[in-house]
Amino acid sequence: SFLEVARHRAHPNAFSRQRKLPLPALVAALVSGIAKSVQTELDTFFAHLQEQACLVRHVSEQAFAQARAKLSHTALPALNAQFLRMVDEAGGIPRWCGLRRIAVDGSFLRFGLRASHVPRAASREALVLGCYLPDAQLMLAATLHSACTGERQALFEQLDSFAPGDLLLLDRGYPARWLVGVLAQRSIDFCIRVDTSDGGFAAVQAFRKSGLDEQLVTLPPPQAADVRDFGCPAEPLTVRLVRQRAPNGAIRVFMTSLLDANRLPAADFGEIYHTRWSVEETFKRLKHRLNLEHVSGLSHLAVQQDIAAKVLCDNIAAVLAAAARQQHLIAPQRRINRAYARSALKPVTPLLLLGRLCGKALCELLSLIARKTFLHRPGLSKPR
Repeated sequence: SFLEVARHRAHPNAFSRQRKLPLPALVAALVSGIAKSVQTELDTFFAHLQEQACLVRHVSEQAFAQARAKLSHTALPALNAQFLRMVDEAGGIPRWCGLRRIAVDGSFLRFGLRASHVPRAASREALVLGCYLPDAQLMLAATLHSACTGERQALFEQLDSFAPGDLLLLDRGYPARWLVGVLAQRSIDFCIRVDTSDGGFAAVQAFRKSGLDEQLVTLPPPQAADVRDFGCPAEPLTVRLVRQRAPNGAIRVFMTSLLDANRLPAADFGEIYHTRWSVEETFKRLKHRLNLEHVSGLSHLAVQQDIAAKVLCDNIAAVLAAAARQQHLIAPQRRINRAYARSALKPVTPLLLLGRLCGKALCELLSLIARKTFLHRPGLSKPR
């Protein structure tokens, strides 16, 4: 079934014959995380696969480029979605008050691309929208968009990834009446920070002046053009505004669809919104530890594949880190060093993904990951 998803529509018969770089090896090479030159990474990959200390030349960079051109841009995201379904079925994605919290944020990427004449060449700048599960430390999806695309538009294009029972945690760049209407129409809960220095909603301005801790307000209907463009309902919508004081004394205002004050008191929203910060830390890790802006091809397809592969690579490391914590009973105040976990995982990734890693070696890997931790200090704040 994955073979049908993996084939590029321009190559309907791809991966039918047994090649030196079959589909499983191609996907595993991408997911292992390409951070150096392509040929060096390929030689290292096959050296690890054969458990050799020296580099092994098995396929050339040109053969890798020809094989990946036949791989659909939806293949690796589909593999990540299947992986997350398996983790969820095993109880690895906890719910908070029955809701799956999803932190959404965008990040601009600047790729180190040289000028080229390849068909459908990649742009040097792009926006990636990340949808992150902070309670499981897993990236639900990361989609690539043009650098001129707004984050709200990118989120709108990603709405099919969400369902009733999800709670979106959004920063100050997302508030819009049409977006609130679309989320309400799809029964997707949200918590959006809406305090801005340049005006914003009139209801929010009045709430800030009122001194109240929380209030139910009715937003005006979206503009007719937004109703036409986004298909949102053209009717007023009732939301809840909550005031929260940050540790530094700043006042934050949140707009949410969670109206039940008995179930979710206003005092809880500081912690709810704070979990959104984990998506920022994840982008930092992807950029600086997995070299997200380092791409292994010049085409837009290659860039899409690289981003999806590194997201899946980071998710695999997160699941192994969670398994190491569970098996070795790490103290709650200590955190596993994810950068070290990634380094420990790199040599065994080929064996792990292609089903050649024995149980003893996997247990040794988890033990190694569990021994590298650091002390987490709650409430510690550093300047950005």
